[in-house]
Amino acid sequence: MKIIADENMSAVHEIFSPYGEVVTMAGRAMTAASVATADVLLVRSVTTVDAQLLEDSRVKFVGSATIGTDHIDLAYLQEKGIHFAHAPGCNAEAVVQYMFSAFCTLEPEWRHKNIGIIGCGNVGGRLFKRLRALGVACQVYDPFLNDSECSSLSNLQTVLSADIICLHTPLTRDGQFPTQHMINRQVLEQCIRPGALLINAGRGAVIDNGALLAHLQSGADLKVVLDVWEGEPNINRELLQTVNLATPHIAGYSLEGRLRGTQMVRDGMCRHLGLAVEDSADDLLTGETAGRDGLISLARGQGLDDAILAAYSIAEDDRQMRSELIGSGAEGSKGEGTQFDGLRKHYAQRREFSYYTVSGTGEQACHAELESLGFKTP
Repeated sequence: MKIIADENMSAVHEIFSPYGEVVTMAGRAMTAASVATADVLLVRSVTTVDAQLLEDSRVKFVGSATIGTDHIDLAYLQEKGIHFAHAPGCNAEAVVQYMFSAFCTLEPEWRHKNIGIIGCGNVGGRLFKRLRALGVACQVYDPFLNDSECSSLSNLQTVLSADIICLHTPLTRDGQFPTQHMINRQVLEQCIRPGALLINAGRGAVIDNGALLAHLQSGADLKVVLDVWEGEPNINRELLQTVNLATPHIAGYSLEGRLRGTQMVRDGMCRHLGLAVEDSADDLLTGETAGRDGLISLARGQGLDDAILAAYSIAEDDRQMRSELIGSGAEGSKGEGTQFDGLRKHYAQRREFSYYTVSGTGEQACHAELESLGFKTP
């Protein structure tokens, strides 16, 4: 069996080689010709999988190591009898970690703010639970949930008026509740309060990036964190220079999340094709952990925010992105796109909160809070 996979899928050779020949390539470079002889196609969000890509191929299974599926023509796969699996929730913990790092960096009083969450699925739902466990006021907008599924549901207008707005919706262009350009000029000007913090770690086109740039350039009092962008990998450089924190679509890029995604796709392939699961990604994770202590020591006077930023500092990813895309003087779509993808491909290893044990005198004062986020304590 021939397996063609995105080269950025973690441990794809180790996890899939028991099932056949694994050939990796850049996800954006996949063409009908390059995948024609594949039996299995493994992708990430940068590859559009549709009739144009698969029409003349022998592909019988497509796996996407992602939460979202907006890059997959699911109707076409069903029509052709091509099995499909993805990895919902695989990187939810990593995205939640990203959000807390953003809170701590830009809004030191975040625990005393009202936080609005738009989209309460795998990621938004987990963020909601973590915030509620810490006693933070939260309101949720998700038209696909009812009160029995979430006790803090509210209307969109109310959630948009929160102090901190977190976007965790899939990208949809039709239906009763389309999310493309949900955050548009009218919303920015009329619904979001001055001084608010807007964070998008979902899909880039949920925000009209042109309207956001114009709004910020007009002097609007709005703090913005963007991990996802319209037109990736050729993003708007002016917008990059204008937002408060910018990262190259890496919110979910923890080691655990990426391995989990590859494993979930492998399990889906085995289920659909009637194959036995050969091993577990847990063994790979153990190997990656060997020789690392995962310890965070809090001094007297330090607390939860210090532990969060010690585990993951979003500011370093922001600095790296600005250095590569602005400091290097890269101009034109080719240079910017190559560098954006390069930042993702060579992203430094990042561990989730659950990897770390927090100790020290500061730990004693916030023991329960640390554990509510997944940290281990003595």
